[in-house]
Amino acid sequence: MPIEELRAESAPDALPALGHLLAACVAGGASVNFLQPFAEAEAEAWWRAKLLPGLARGERRLLVARIGGALVGTAMLDLATPPNQAHRADVSKVLVHPDARRRGVARALMLALEAVAAEEGRFLLTLDTVTGSAAEHLYRGLGYTLAGVIPDYALAADRSGLDSTSLFWKRL
Repeated sequence: MPIEELRAESAPDALPALGHLLAACVAGGASVNFLQPFAEAEAEAWWRAKLLPGLARGERRLLVARIGGALVGTAMLDLATPPNQAHRADVSKVLVHPDARRRGVARALMLALEAVAAEEGRFLLTLDTVTGSAAEHLYRGLGYTLAGVIPDYALAADRSGLDSTSLFWKRL
């Protein structure tokens, strides 16, 4: 499965597919900052407002995975750190369409994102995920270390209760 980087100049063309992916993930219960119901138009607007300026300023790098030409996954590296933290980056928006899960998409994206981080001179990566999720198992399998758990961190996407979050780090 091809992994490619979306650049600032090509990202606007991908906004509908990114919106579809994000909305599908939220509808599937992913805890990625949004609550159900979450329309594709809202998701596309979020990518437009957050991704495009960050790409243009060099503060973010976004990798996408495709299967059969369809965009099925993303992983973003946030490089906008304070001056005393220029050695690290945050991993975010690791999304895999519910129909494409269990095919190694997230793993491939994370490995490629780690290579991008190294390219950027970032050797410490941090991320968070819902405690007890499949993503937590993925990150442990990729060598990420649990730093701790924050209870009741965020409202679940379906509004059913509060989820704890697990904070992870990895030195490349």
